Amino acid sequence: MAGTMRVPRSRGAFCGTLLVLLGLWGGLLPFVGPYLDFGFEPDRPWVYSVERLQLSVAPGAATALGGLVVLVSANRVLAMAGAWLAALGGAWFAVGPQVARLWDVDGVGRPLGTEEGRVLGEQLAAFTALGVVVVFLAALALGRFAVVGVKEARAADAHDVHGAHDVHGDPADRGREADPDAGTTQPIAPAAGRYGREAPPSPWGPVPDDRRVAGEREERPR
Repeated sequence: MAGTMRVPRSRGAFCGTLLVLLGLWGGLLPFVGPYLDFGFEPDRPWVYSVERLQLSVAPGAATALGGLVVLVSANRVLAMAGAWLAALGGAWFAVGPQVARLWDVDGVGRPLGTEEGRVLGEQLAAFTALGVVVVFLAALALGRFAVVGVKEARAADAHDVHGAHDVHGDPADRGREADPDAGTTQPIAPAAGRYGREAPPSPWGPVPDDRRVAGEREERPR
């Protein structure tokens, strides 16, 4: 049913909004963290590096873009594609720092904290826990868009039936199109037979067994 491809925009509002915010958080944390004394070295804001591009900016952009598609899309397939994009971004947040070591990328920098708990919090907030939460929200959005609600199914059925009537037409309507005079009121033609009111007079005079028509004046011989 083609009608089931449309979904209410409100269906992805919650997950889409959170995905956009988490994508911005993950992509900008290494750059703005020094303002909050929470992040990674160097302790100066807006320091760019290729490592930060690969491990923070790229997955953050994928998560935010996917969340935006989930948030605004009214098409089921497009919204699910956005959720998959966000899920890939979240997965890269979670495993990217370990996988990137295969091509000699050590990370975005050492954590600014010195206590063990703070170091763990910075790692979780920027990568591992952030990625897990993003994947969870993306999976939740996928589940919501994969389910066809009862109201949507009924609306799609009604749309399909209406479209079938438009294409094939109603048999009575086709009959009217074939006969343009069908269904219209036609005037009754006056009778033109022997006893009709408009019949011409007989040249041999009145017939003996003729009867006078109601409403007609009888002509008497003078």
